[in-house]
Amino acid sequence: MTFEELGVNEPLRRAIAELGFENPMPVQEKVIPHLLEQEGDVVALAQTGTGKTAAFGLPVIQRINVDLHEPQALILSPTRELCLQIASDLADFSKYIPGLEVLPVYGGSSIESQIRSLKKGVQIIVATPGRLLDLINRGVVKLGKVHTVILDEADEMLNMGFLDSINDILANVPEDRKMLLFSATMPPEIAKIAKNYMHDPVEFVIGTRNEGAANVRHIYYMVNARDKYLALKRIADNSPNIYAIIFCRTRRDTQEVADNLIHDGYNADALHGDLSQQQRDIVMKKFRDRVITLLVATDVAARGLDVNDLTHVINYGLPDDAAVYTHRSGRTGRAGKTGVSIAIIHSREKGKLREIERTIGKTFERKEVPTPEHIIEKQLFSLADRIERVEVNDEEMAKYLPAVMKKLGWLSEEDLVKRVLSLEFNRLLDYYKDAPKIDFIDEKPKKEKEKKSRRGDDDNTDKDRRTAARGMERVYISAGKRDGFYAGNLIDMLNTFVGGHRVDVGRIDLMPSYSLFDVKKSDARRVVGALKGADFMGKRIYAEIAQPDKDYAKASNRRSKDAKHPDEPMDAYDAFERFKRSSRKKGKRG
Repeated sequence: MTFEELGVNEPLRRAIAELGFENPMPVQEKVIPHLLEQEGDVVALAQTGTGKTAAFGLPVIQRINVDLHEPQALILSPTRELCLQIASDLADFSKYIPGLEVLPVYGGSSIESQIRSLKKGVQIIVATPGRLLDLINRGVVKLGKVHTVILDEADEMLNMGFLDSINDILANVPEDRKMLLFSATMPPEIAKIAKNYMHDPVEFVIGTRNEGAANVRHIYYMVNARDKYLALKRIADNSPNIYAIIFCRTRRDTQEVADNLIHDGYNADALHGDLSQQQRDIVMKKFRDRVITLLVATDVAARGLDVNDLTHVINYGLPDDAAVYTHRSGRTGRAGKTGVSIAIIHSREKGKLREIERTIGKTFERKEVPTPEHIIEKQLFSLADRIERVEVNDEEMAKYLPAVMKKLGWLSEEDLVKRVLSLEFNRLLDYYKDAPKIDFIDEKPKKEKEKKSRRGDDDNTDKDRRTAARGMERVYISAGKRDGFYAGNLIDMLNTFVGGHRVDVGRIDLMPSYSLFDVKKSDARRVVGALKGADFMGKRIYAEIAQPDKDYAKASNRRSKDAKHPDEPMDAYDAFERFKRSSRKKGKRG
């Protein structure tokens, strides 16, 4: 199949040939003929990087009347970055079509300049919903001549809360417009949009609904919570040519991981919602130019990013929604290339991992965290490979070579190789000489655990165990799952409040209103003293050496009641519990 056979005209074929397009991709083979030859709406389900922009962009451009200087096609995208990317691609496609104007419309830039461009006349608008609605309300944008509306990455737009804006925008376009909806996944909300706004849409599915990209290898490393950052560095070091996005759950984690990576000498930076648009642009330019090779980002900040040739996507903890993982992993392994999606998890995330496996139809491969010895070997072979492949400019080197040969002529061939490799080897050896051990977490089969439970072995089931492991001391802290307190929060608190050398944490048991954890006996008093009076999410923390006979559940509940003032806001748990009680009362009254 060729683009000519699909019905794409000559000016467009000439432009895309110069861009390196040879044969249509599967999504293009299905969508382009339908948009060119048939009326009716389209829902296309395809992963990112499958050629979606050309699939809708080529037929849209071909249907534009360049003599009419009014918007005829509207493309909505979730983020500024994607908006600019689509507009740039359409401009490249229409290179040989004089008079065709494409305008990106987005927040974070001068609205006045966008208004001036609109007044000059444009045929295609690529927009984020918020800014477009603003321009509509100002009376600047007229959509009465629009014959095609495209929602790109529709699931992302819904996740970002744009449904009301989309409703308002669609109220301003003609009823008989053609509508195209592109999405990586098919949640119920997308099906609802199709039902409400589309007329008997034809559905094209590239691959399987919600499945992971075919060219992506899925790997997980299971480590203790305290070792996640160490594992991240080892994974990065074990991939000498890594070019990756590292996903974190919160803005705080994102900035902290990025800061630590920068401090440790990595080419890294952070991307999250606390950055200004100018800061985001600078970070993204550095990442696209590979000035930085590790981008640490939140899901919200990374939505719509279109970056080519990513080697890895690293999940610094798994998302709660399997669809989010699909989006993350789909950013690598694009356009026929292979990629790796890595999850760094602790044992309590195993269930979440299995749920993602069921959703994407892929099995994760368990790997052990690379050892220093393996990393050094990998890096040295990479250096040797670079030496082997480097291009030598004999002509330019000729005038410098005699003096250098005279300087190094006393060295044998073997000595010379050793010394060149030692330039890298010595740095790595020094870096890893005191590297702490990252424990391998044994995953016992479920049946074995059940047997232990039946035997009365409560070592893994007694969450309120007061006795510490040998050489360790058990510590009580007055924060638990009800407070939104988890293992990662504990590690953060220890790193923040406990001065001196690193605290090694053993078993952590999280209860609803309190937690118990093991530390070395020599560190216990220091840890308790540092955590007493510390703040967690507005809650004053109490800590002590765990007493075997004390009822901590009762003590923690009493402490929470004493601390709570009637005028203080409820936490999420309390609010939810009150809502449930209220709902039950209403139900009884009914």
